[in-house]
Amino acid sequence: MRSRLNRSGPPVGLILAGGPGTRIGGGKPNVALHGEPLLHYPLRAMRAVLTDVAIITKPQIVLTRLEGAMVWVEPDEPAHPLFGISEALALAGGRPVLVCPVDMPFISSALLSSLANAASEGQPAVIASCHGHARPLLGRYSPSAAPLLAQAAEDQASLEEIVARLQPELFEVEDEVELFDVNTPDDLLLAAGMLDQRGSVRA
Repeated sequence: MRSRLNRSGPPVGLILAGGPGTRIGGGKPNVALHGEPLLHYPLRAMRAVLTDVAIITKPQIVLTRLEGAMVWVEPDEPAHPLFGISEALALAGGRPVLVCPVDMPFISSALLSSLANAASEGQPAVIASCHGHARPLLGRYSPSAAPLLAQAAEDQASLEEIVARLQPELFEVEDEVELFDVNTPDDLLLAAGMLDQRGSVRA
């Protein structure tokens, strides 16, 4: 579904859900974590920050029923982690996109809000970093980043090379747990244990 958006306003929230997820058995957005699809965790945090939120995915990926989010479908090729961002920028009506991967269950609305409002100093992107290590799948991308991202996807450039080309503003994340991503069954078990621990602390 390609919804028409206003050409002015805050960033469009974007959940990246187009990866094959082969290490976790496929269908990563729908993998259950504490009885809830993995997708719902970052989506909930994003919807707390922004009114317009989209999920970008590949044609063959079936998502669970969603409320309050658009679904954008990117072409199968090129298969590159950042290709979905360039496609989303083309659909966002000239607005920036605030990007988060589908597999970050501990991302907070506070961090997303900080990224959405961070000063970019004229750079095409503001991306998260931890201990100086850039995390280009989490950040805010302006429309000016689209051509570079599209070319990098065609070139099959590494994430490190793309960061070097973009020269983005880096936003240091203090809580490493927020950047925990679920890629394997072991990661899923660890995430479930972390959620259990958080629940027991709150109790």
